[in-house]
Amino acid sequence: MQKKYLNMLKDYAIISVGLLVYVFGWVAFIIPNGIVGGGISGIGALIYYATGFEISYSYLLANAVLLLLGVKIIGRHFGAKTIYGILISTALFHYLPQVVPATLIAQVQSEDNLLLWALVGGILEGTGIGIAFTRGGSTGGTDIVALIINKFKHVNPGRVLLYCDVVIIGSSIFLPDRTILSLLYGGIMVTVSTYVIDALLVGSKQSLQVLIFSERYEAIADKVCSVLGRGVTMLYAKGWYTKHERNVLLLVVRRYEVNTVYRIINEIDRNAFVSTASVTGVFGEGFEPIKDGTIRLISRKKAPPATEANAAADMPDAKSGIAPLSA
Repeated sequence: MQKKYLNMLKDYAIISVGLLVYVFGWVAFIIPNGIVGGGISGIGALIYYATGFEISYSYLLANAVLLLLGVKIIGRHFGAKTIYGILISTALFHYLPQVVPATLIAQVQSEDNLLLWALVGGILEGTGIGIAFTRGGSTGGTDIVALIINKFKHVNPGRVLLYCDVVIIGSSIFLPDRTILSLLYGGIMVTVSTYVIDALLVGSKQSLQVLIFSERYEAIADKVCSVLGRGVTMLYAKGWYTKHERNVLLLVVRRYEVNTVYRIINEIDRNAFVSTASVTGVFGEGFEPIKDGTIRLISRKKAPPATEANAAADMPDAKSGIAPLSA
């Protein structure tokens, strides 16, 4: 139970760091240069540039309205982390401008380097949101709009978010002293942000296939199952040169888990031969399911050593000589 709470606190701490990076990108680089991005932050920026109304207030009000609509239309499917993300982002939008040095803002405010600041702002925004997403966090906003529209019409949420960003950035043309170039900078910022988010999320979900050749395969398999909760498959193999039969372990893990696998192997058999390869399209329990033509990440349930947690790896096949290894 204590470990569960520690993991939860770790999640919220990492989400908070991500939101700090996200808001800092807006406060230090995007807003001082009058750039309009996407999402609720972009709407808040539009209102701020037009009226001077503080972004933190418009950000909170817009998200509150969307949350109420979301609860009424699609039910209470908004986790505590989404609400936490909205509240922390609102607080950071309010207090961070008071902390960021005025000298930094003065250096950043330069029309000659708008492209550079748009890139930097997009990188920081994408990094912050990506960090929050890896821990199940969210900033709410147009994500909720995508869920509401998807309730009535089967539309790719990513496409909905793209349309929202195009409308928000395009609306900035009605602000005084705005040109097509201003829209271009906003588009560049959103594009960079999206690319960074995708890179972070794909990196955290990328999977590796590991083949382990060891005389102590049973001890390694038991330790992998108990520590990672991943299933392990034992393959019956035969060395063509030596003509010796031996057992080979096959497992599929996330990239961030592979160092743990290496540590386990090193502790048990330093002479083991290990082959690691990147794989794509890993589906099943602990990885991604296919639903309605889209791939979604599901939480991995940690299984005890005796269970077959990895459905893809623990499927017996008598014809191919593949059998699951029981603990």
